Amino acid sequence: MTDEFDVVVIGAGPVGENVADRAVRGGLSAAIVESELVGGECSYWACMPSKALLRPAQALREASSLEGSRQAVTGPLDVTAVLARRDSFTSHWDDRGQVDWLEGAGISLVRGHGRLAGERRVMVGDRELTARHAVVVATGSDALIPPNAGLAEANPWTSREATSASRAPGRLVVIGGGVVGCEMAQAWAALGSEVTVLARSEGLLPGHEPFAGQLVEASMTASGISVRTSVEVQSVSRRPDGAVVVSTADGSNLVADEVLVAAGRRPRTDDLGLDTVGLEPGSWLETDDSMRVTAVAGGWLYAAGDVNRRALLTHQGKYQARVCGDVIAARAAGEVSPAAWDRYSASADHRAVPAVVFTDPEVAGVGLTSAAARQAGMETRTVEIPIAVAGSSLFADGYEGRACIVVDEARRVLVGATFVGMGVAELLHSATVALVGEVPLDRLWHAVPSYPTISEVWLRLLEAYGL
Repeated sequence: MTDEFDVVVIGAGPVGENVADRAVRGGLSAAIVESELVGGECSYWACMPSKALLRPAQALREASSLEGSRQAVTGPLDVTAVLARRDSFTSHWDDRGQVDWLEGAGISLVRGHGRLAGERRVMVGDRELTARHAVVVATGSDALIPPNAGLAEANPWTSREATSASRAPGRLVVIGGGVVGCEMAQAWAALGSEVTVLARSEGLLPGHEPFAGQLVEASMTASGISVRTSVEVQSVSRRPDGAVVVSTADGSNLVADEVLVAAGRRPRTDDLGLDTVGLEPGSWLETDDSMRVTAVAGGWLYAAGDVNRRALLTHQGKYQARVCGDVIAARAAGEVSPAAWDRYSASADHRAVPAVVFTDPEVAGVGLTSAAARQAGMETRTVEIPIAVAGSSLFADGYEGRACIVVDEARRVLVGATFVGMGVAELLHSATVALVGEVPLDRLWHAVPSYPTISEVWLRLLEAYGL
């Protein structure tokens, strides 16, 4: 059985959905192939359930941080209610609503495992789909299980189990001090688990400004989470009674009910038929800024989202998807030459990627850290200050937080910004706009923050810079 479409998309997560939608809006026909739930990782096992788990504890902390509301906090979280609310955000792992959206958008859904079968061909079981213009790989990524002795055999939690578990384990060991490890450590600790975090890095949240990891580690320790950094896990085993033993290189053994591996991601391309188009199975797919896969001749294969390793974040994947769908439709109508910062180029992936870590305290950053800017050879100046403004003092009694900006001195524009503290996630888009727009600091000084808000920190940062 053969079906022909203008565009065939493999993967119906938010990235694949957006590619297909933009292609259809551009006048093309599109089919999308999915072997699991339509809506993908973010909807069912990542962004939405993880933030749903974290938000109740965050709200409780905020209420407890204010005199007057603190007295109204009379008990702990209702774990059953928290998990039920989490389940509502995943639609109880039912994708009917997402399927209805596809149908309403005029996108054809093909259930099953899609594999490339040569140029512009995708096989789904015995059904062959051919693409007149483009095939798009939007299969995302899986949790990476490191080759530590016994780890895979111990049936560890990954981010999927950590966001979908139906009960809190009594004892949880988290291997990894990155975003997933820190968020899930705090989520399950708030729901009653005794949590230990083991990180190979010298501090938590590597890749962010050092003070971010330091503040998060201090908060975790104060809440009863045991944090051990610069630790190598040597082996993991699951005992007959179900308990897990984690052995470290320094000779210590930790016994837990579950172990969560949060040690990075790998591309979901093992069984994708990459070999039929001259690519290595299991590899990341390198693309240009229009999302075309650079190693495949003919310009028909595209890759968007995690699978291209440009920026493993849902919002960046959706951004890439909008670029990808638009450029495919434009190329179908005639030749297009994408240029930096036009609608056919994912230019922001290089220097203006925003990201929020929903820990306590929140970490919000965009662009380059001070270390990354130096490594890029830029002449920069970093300004770092405490978030001590009228808005923050009203937000929480004893508010603690820090902020920094990284300035390209040659152009006098921001190339990076980081905020750590309660409620700072909502500061991030203003920083993103400043980076993308390359707003000169002398002009940015005229963007007056409202009083009394936490955004006053912008004024303090610019004053500390010397304006």
